[in-house]
Amino acid sequence: MKHNKCAENVPAEYVPFSGKKKLALKAWRQRYLFLMMLPALICVILFSYIPMTGLYISFVNYVPRGEGFYQDMLAADFVGLDWFAYFFSTDFAVIMRNTLCQSTLTLLFSFPAPILFAICLNEIKNNKVKKAAQTASYLPYFISWVIAANMFITFLSGDGIINDILQALHITNKDILFMQEGRYFWWILALANTWKNIGYDAIIYLAAISGIDQEMYEAAEVDGATRTQKIWYITLPSLLPTIMVMLLLAVGGILNVGYEQQLLLGNDAVIQYSDVFDTYTYRYGIINGMYSYGTAVGLFKSAVSFTFVAITNRLSRKHADVSLY
Repeated sequence: MKHNKCAENVPAEYVPFSGKKKLALKAWRQRYLFLMMLPALICVILFSYIPMTGLYISFVNYVPRGEGFYQDMLAADFVGLDWFAYFFSTDFAVIMRNTLCQSTLTLLFSFPAPILFAICLNEIKNNKVKKAAQTASYLPYFISWVIAANMFITFLSGDGIINDILQALHITNKDILFMQEGRYFWWILALANTWKNIGYDAIIYLAAISGIDQEMYEAAEVDGATRTQKIWYITLPSLLPTIMVMLLLAVGGILNVGYEQQLLLGNDAVIQYSDVFDTYTYRYGIINGMYSYGTAVGLFKSAVSFTFVAITNRLSRKHADVSLY
């Protein structure tokens, strides 16, 4: 058998390994990267995974006794799925309706709006105008919901500017109490969310557009393509992977419609339309002290959100070849 002299000069890191040895070798070579990742991993464990042990209180009748959280939780009476059954038999239909309607309307308005806005900004040739429009679109995102809600309440009040405009255009001859009628609340919330987030969400799509090969636009222009054709056949197809990932995240959080907006824009007159999972959990779990009930509602919401993500991810992987995992 001939001895391969070339193999003697091959560095150790290039010698092929298999199985556990290969994995251990990779881990050792990247030990400094793992060390840098360690603080973040510890934070995730401390603040994300360890608190999940508290989900157990959704299956017991938890009452604080002052002996410590875990001691009180383990000493509580086990009730199984009673809290879930109670929720399904009482307010489930109203809360699910409000959450799905608000989130669906918000998705229909706020998801395509940043895409269209980013494309429009990209088509502006004057850099000063482009920067001014982009900066103006960011500002609402940094405004507190307390201020934003008060702005909407003022504009939509009986003597607000919206009623003045509608009456000036002869659309109506009397004041419309937008904030006192539940049928308007879902639309107001969807428009408020879109107005507040459109500029910030457009940043992602602008970044994706900036990564498109400019030679494709030049080639299309040589072939006589119009601006609309370049958007339709180059920009949108190039944005499709980013759009699908953002859609997956949006659908996964479809039940996370928020609670600040509902608490600040809502009132007793529209509570049958404004109450969603988060506000319901806050009201019963924190204000009324029904900790087990609030946790059960929150756990149910998380389970449904995870199901939505899994289904949407599978459909996206199957039909668009884009997925989160």
